[in-house]
Amino acid sequence: MAKQPQSFDPRQQMGRADFELQYKRDSYLKDVALHHHDFYEIYFLLSGDVTYLIEGKLVQVMPGDLLLISPRELHQVCIRPEMSVYERFVLWVEPQTITRLSTDLTDLHRGLDPNRPGYGNQYRPSPEDRTQLEKLMYQLSQESHSEDYGSDLLRASLLTQLLVTINRLVSRQGCHVEEDSRGSRAVQQTMNYINLHYAEELSLDTLARQAFVSKYHLSHEFHRQVGTSVYQYIQKKRLLIARQLLSQGKPASQVYSACGFNDYAGFYRAFKGEYGLSPRAFGQQAKESAPGEESGNREGSI
Repeated sequence: MAKQPQSFDPRQQMGRADFELQYKRDSYLKDVALHHHDFYEIYFLLSGDVTYLIEGKLVQVMPGDLLLISPRELHQVCIRPEMSVYERFVLWVEPQTITRLSTDLTDLHRGLDPNRPGYGNQYRPSPEDRTQLEKLMYQLSQESHSEDYGSDLLRASLLTQLLVTINRLVSRQGCHVEEDSRGSRAVQQTMNYINLHYAEELSLDTLARQAFVSKYHLSHEFHRQVGTSVYQYIQKKRLLIARQLLSQGKPASQVYSACGFNDYAGFYRAFKGEYGLSPRAFGQQAKESAPGEESGNREGSI
């Protein structure tokens, strides 16, 4: 059966509790906003002219490349559809699902862990590995939409095989980084600086000085390449860190200053506008749902 592509869906939340695998093919696609997930995103490009922005790095992706994006890494895809059709597999998988499929001897998180030495986002598989990855993703995509007898077992088996294949690939080779030649060094330096100094007072003047460019040049180039303003990028980074701290049980009254917000009122408005909940309500929800999520995931099917 030929692959049947799905139409573009702008949502960035999973509709299932364990994983989703989508095969997508577009001839035109609007820009996707800078965003992050609470799950892993494994992206396999089949065709297209694509640049990814991942945590301050502009990466040129080639057909056959594999991208590993960890939970809460800020990222954005920039497509030039006039060059060729944009075709890819996109796997979203919950960390708890990976934990459940792992064993005492085989930790399937290992190759995806952003804290491990040598971690990277971009990998360029050999022709043999590309063939194996595409075959497994195609089979898993078919079973994901099947209600035939045993489809739940086949989904679990195929997802496990795919994660083992990816971990083996990562262990055999270092990450491949092909930064977009159009990327401005000043823009990348600015994003790296923000990622390290988000808790401090940040102004366009300060950022321009550390990048050795004028603030007008930096503002223009940042918006052109990232698709958002410097201020909006800083805001998203601070809110992302705040979300992580609240999920860890830190009180909202301490989180806002630790993330660079000057007052709680401004933090409250920004957080609720981004996530639809107040900081305290989000923290309480995370506290209440944590034990239930683990229990539910053990009982649920792949």
